[in-house]
Amino acid sequence: MLRYIFSLTLLCVSLLGNAQTKDTAKVMYPERYGLRLGADLHKIARSFYEKNYRGFEVVGDYRLTKRFYIAGELGNEDKTVDDDRLNFTTKGTYFKVGFDYNSFENWLDMENMIYVGMRYGVSSFSHTLNNYKIYDPTNYYGENIVLSGEEFSGLNASWLEVIGGIKAELFNNVYLGFSVRLHYLVSNKKPDGFDNLFIPGYNRTYDGKFGAGFNYTLSYFIPIYKKNKTTNEKK
Repeated sequence: MLRYIFSLTLLCVSLLGNAQTKDTAKVMYPERYGLRLGADLHKIARSFYEKNYRGFEVVGDYRLTKRFYIAGELGNEDKTVDDDRLNFTTKGTYFKVGFDYNSFENWLDMENMIYVGMRYGVSSFSHTLNNYKIYDPTNYYGENIVLSGEEFSGLNASWLEVIGGIKAELFNNVYLGFSVRLHYLVSNKKPDGFDNLFIPGYNRTYDGKFGAGFNYTLSYFIPIYKKNKTTNEKK
């Protein structure tokens, strides 16, 4: 009797194992690799609502592996700063290059990103000192405005950025993104008698070597080739 019970138990275990095997199957789907290009929406919008600012930035990334991307930005900024003591205009271009690491585990063929990354940025720019205020004891108000127009050209700076951000697919191949960036100034060529209070691509420098920034991006993915990925899926 015990022999029959043992045989029946083995048969049930075998049937259960086969049923579980049938409930899962290997599914193969393509992972796309290619180039994503877009623009910073914040800089474009800011150029319309802020009269003392003009800027544009092109963004891009290229997928190397499942999680790593080469990424970079190229831009131009023209900003007039009007402070209590001086008014100046900064114009220049910048370039950033680095990588992004996607920590988000997508389902099947989805290609969204929750990522961290780094950039090395370089900027070339010039300042024009429009006017500044000096203390004048003979003036009733205690200060005079001096018109200058002096230009400081041939300036440059470089910095490192640590980035955290997201990119989500809105429509087919169209992505909306947002990132927050922390900057550390590596080099800063200053003019004689003035300071680099604003650096294109870096932002304001009033807090010493550290700075911060962000961007909103709209980009389009251009697929170049595919790799098949196999995964287990329950039926």
